[in-house]
Amino acid sequence: MQLQVTNLGRTRYADTWELQRKLFELRLEGLVDDVLLFTEHEHVYTIGKGGDENHLLATQHELQTDRVEVFRIDRGGDITYHGPGQIVGYPILDLNGYFLDIHRYLRALEEVIIRTLGQLGIQSGREEGMTGVWVSGEKIAAIGVKVSRWRTMHGFALNVNTDLMRFSRIIPCGIFHKGVTSIQRILGRIVALEEVEDTLVASFSSVFGCTPVPLPPAILHQRIRELEMERSSLNLSRSDHLNQEGT
Repeated sequence: MQLQVTNLGRTRYADTWELQRKLFELRLEGLVDDVLLFTEHEHVYTIGKGGDENHLLATQHELQTDRVEVFRIDRGGDITYHGPGQIVGYPILDLNGYFLDIHRYLRALEEVIIRTLGQLGIQSGREEGMTGVWVSGEKIAAIGVKVSRWRTMHGFALNVNTDLMRFSRIIPCGIFHKGVTSIQRILGRIVALEEVEDTLVASFSSVFGCTPVPLPPAILHQRIRELEMERSSLNLSRSDHLNQEGT
């Protein structure tokens, strides 16, 4: 199974969410291969479909002053933070090629991060009854996904050099009694995001049994535009045909 890997660089959340939706629809139609998107978002808080808005502690004034956006989105889970220094991964997969089990998929994403941290000399693991990856009782990676017709979107966020103070204005994932941590805090140094991303790709390909293929963002966007134009032309042709039949 081939996995196309695209590093989008730093992005606004709304732009990448829209890109995910397009890829998700194209994957449903079998028009694109599996894709793993990496990005580093501008400051944003996202609230899952079952999340509690009361877990956002920041005032509107604080959000405006800090230029932090807030989105309620269609993934599972509660509220979390994304921002500079954090690697966010969005796998757009057809689980028919792997396994048809959402819980297994979540555990597989956790395993990808656990193996990645192990390569960096950090021992991590799971907390019973909770999703994500933890180090000494503190959360280092959050996971929230959407699965429909066994296609996936959304994914994971790994704190690398993240400003952890940003989590003080939310109750992360709705969990009151646990803290958050980062690779930088644990190792006591700034870690290159590229180094961690490379390790994440290797771990992902090992856990999911796929072959990663780099795909530059420009080519990805071009391919999406071409497919959307083809689909639009096909729909227009079908509409004309139906109109002719009805006259």
